Amino acid sequence: MGLIYRIFRPGRAAALFLTLAIAAACGGGDEMRSSAAATGQPKAPPADIPYKLGKPYTVAGVRYVPKDDRSYDRTGMASWYGKDFHGKPTATGRRYNMYEMTAAHTTLPTGTQVRVTNLENGRSVIVVIADRGPFSKQRIIDLSYAAAKHLGFVQQGTAKVRVTYFSPARQS
Repeated sequence: MGLIYRIFRPGRAAALFLTLAIAAACGGGDEMRSSAAATGQPKAPPADIPYKLGKPYTVAGVRYVPKDDRSYDRTGMASWYGKDFHGKPTATGRRYNMYEMTAAHTTLPTGTQVRVTNLENGRSVIVVIADRGPFSKQRIIDLSYAAAKHLGFVQQGTAKVRVTYFSPARQS
């Protein structure tokens, strides 16, 4: 029997077609998946973080005024939070998961996506704002363990980063 017949026997041809059809269906994806792939990060940030701007608030004598600032672009220090907060409620009421691509920010609305770039090694990640913080004048963002690991600063605890607005929060 010829090589072509052995490869494309009726049963094998159907299996090959099915495999190719499944692979083609997996190739698509939403904008966030492709942007996550573009940064090389292992997975996209969660999509179920609700939009919430919130009202002005005060912590330790400092007043914070939440703002949907689509031109947000800041450089400063980032830190990360992990096991001590894992499973505890965030400002949105959702439970913190240290293995998701999330962050805490003092003024950007929850649900907003930002790009965080580690200025020491050039790595970047897209995270979604899921909580409030950090409440320290030395830091501009707190990242999840997963995001800090991807950015390569888990051991150091902090890193100099650039935070830029990436995508608006989904509003219900």
